[in-house]
Amino acid sequence: MINPIHLKTLLEVVRRGSFAAAAAALGYTASAVSQQMSALERDSGVTLFQRTARSITPTEAALVMSRHASKVLTDIDALLAASSRTEQGTGQEVRLGIFPSLATYVLPRLLRSPDWPGLGINLHVSVGEPQQTISGLRIGGDLDVALVYQVGQAGLAWPHTLNRQWVGDDNFRVVLPKAWGIRPGAKVAAAQLSDMPWIMHHPGTSDATVIERLFASCNLHPRVAAYSDDFNASLQLASVGLGAALVPELALARRPNDVVVLDVPEIRLARNIFALLINDRGTARTEVFMDRLAGILGELTRTSSLDPPA
Repeated sequence: MINPIHLKTLLEVVRRGSFAAAAAALGYTASAVSQQMSALERDSGVTLFQRTARSITPTEAALVMSRHASKVLTDIDALLAASSRTEQGTGQEVRLGIFPSLATYVLPRLLRSPDWPGLGINLHVSVGEPQQTISGLRIGGDLDVALVYQVGQAGLAWPHTLNRQWVGDDNFRVVLPKAWGIRPGAKVAAAQLSDMPWIMHHPGTSDATVIERLFASCNLHPRVAAYSDDFNASLQLASVGLGAALVPELALARRPNDVVVLDVPEIRLARNIFALLINDRGTARTEVFMDRLAGILGELTRTSSLDPPA
């Protein structure tokens, strides 16, 4: 079955002419866009792009599909919304597990949106790290849906009976104290950051292992000034000059004024965000809920990372 999110990405690729430009517009990495287009080709059974080392060219099939994609996506939204209104009862209970930064910056925007009451969802929320929420999906657990993230290929495991849906990517950015004198948005090589003090994840965690390997591949061997697994704490410590930090875009939505966000081309890492659902509990209402949440996530990560804080 064709994933509607992949159709949305196809529209941007065709409009903008490259995976990189579409990725920048949608808030994804270029590799995530490429993976989505490969999945769309597999699902549709047609070749959508002629690829070379330096460019991509849409095929006629891609142009035809993109012309119809906008109407298809509009129809899907309308059908899902109509289905959600006609399901039995006045509201559907959804027991949601969600990790802290998504609960802090994304979910409240959905709950404040004008169309939220019309979705007919009675939401029960449990905020916790992915390992906690996944356990709530096991047999006899107390959750229907878990929103989790994975950094690289490390860390998480879940029962094969769960249905996994990709929601979006939360890209990491390098954050420095403003007092260090590097201008916002400056492009800096990773090697230039090697001698600076850093705020790092605690050793031994899956995220720390991925980050350490990434830094080593960039010949960046940080001098550790502090260990912190809390991104808000890391931002505050960076703001007073303790060290640089690697922080995901969601956490940058309310960053302090005294930090600078950098683009370091060698440091490309993201938290891949997924919804894990028990297979027999997916409904039209939960599909609409996930679609709305993914849209808000995309908007936030497109606008928060390099804009100055409010």
